[in-house]
Amino acid sequence: MHKFWLPSDLKPLLWFFCWVMVAVKLLLYPVSTSHGGRPASAAISNIPSHSDHVWTLEAQGLVPQPPLIPAAHASNLVALPNDPRFSLAVFWFAGSKEAQPDVRIAMSLWSRQQQAWTEPVWVVDRISAGDALGKGILHIGNPVAWLDQQQRLHLFVVGTGLGGWAASRVVHLRQPSDHISPSQPQFEVIGQLPLSWLWNLSHLVRHAPLPLADGGMVLPLHFELGKHFPVFAWFSANGEFQGIQRLVHINHVLQPAVVAMNATHWLAYMRSLPPYEKVSLISSTDAGVHWSSHDELSMSNQNSAVAALLLPTYGVVMARNPLERARSLLVMHHSEDGLAWTAPQTLADGSTGSEYSYPSLSWVDDRLWISYTHLRQGIAWQRWRTEPAVKAKP
Repeated sequence: MHKFWLPSDLKPLLWFFCWVMVAVKLLLYPVSTSHGGRPASAAISNIPSHSDHVWTLEAQGLVPQPPLIPAAHASNLVALPNDPRFSLAVFWFAGSKEAQPDVRIAMSLWSRQQQAWTEPVWVVDRISAGDALGKGILHIGNPVAWLDQQQRLHLFVVGTGLGGWAASRVVHLRQPSDHISPSQPQFEVIGQLPLSWLWNLSHLVRHAPLPLADGGMVLPLHFELGKHFPVFAWFSANGEFQGIQRLVHINHVLQPAVVAMNATHWLAYMRSLPPYEKVSLISSTDAGVHWSSHDELSMSNQNSAVAALLLPTYGVVMARNPLERARSLLVMHHSEDGLAWTAPQTLADGSTGSEYSYPSLSWVDDRLWISYTHLRQGIAWQRWRTEPAVKAKP
């Protein structure tokens, strides 16, 4: 039998208790928590000294949606570099509507031979995840995938209880070592990420991990009950949780997207909450041990996810929704240093009220792949190629 946290008629009491606990938590928690002193240098490629490249949209479309499912959101791409059949996977949540009990996590694969997405399969639902944890989960969402050193897929999913997203936890799932075929995905629940003593409440995941030179990774998360600040979790090359760092001195940002400009110089771009109206940025010069705030970037943003990725030879790419158009316009920028950005390049443009949001980025087979929410009805994808611009003769 599921053990839910509290019956619904005690919701006001739960909220009062949570606010008291948050106040105590923020007084007692240190700004950072050790991640064990492990090697934390990022895995990087060389960054070019110029950005004169022409980007061309090579292909686009919609990922197949499970039949009779009207809503989809929050996709996440993960490269499968060692798989001869499939080049990447995409995960997303789908159901009747966000935050409904029927929402499940779906997955599709890009077939190298067919040059198309496979039919989607369900990989996680709230019932099976709750059974494995021994407690009820009201709804799930925001899947984020990672491939470990053993070529096992790990999946991190937000699971909520009474109180909605603000009362969520992050559930860690992993492919069994004896069954790691991406075409027949199976995931076992490892447990909840141990992110706080307050029942691990109010932590969410959204963006792809930052790979480390030792094969491990840093998973960006955020906390959003009372205060809103970034959290970074360290994992070993085999996916063992090793510790976290909280940046409690920040109070208006969600969903950090992390890139490494070199092994120790990291940047994190974040979704800004009202009244802030620009993309927020923090940086670290010691591989995530300490972080400092930057001035907001010139690019507008308010309450919409920003994605960023360091490309092997072409600098940093960012996708965002400009504040002026809310989520009806999705654009892309490029940068050599992660600070100065090119003019926006349109990815999706719709009428007022339409939505093209929550972008995810991946570099696979010398191409930039982008997935994003399409009208809250499905997941769209694009593939871009780039080549040096032809300079005019003097």
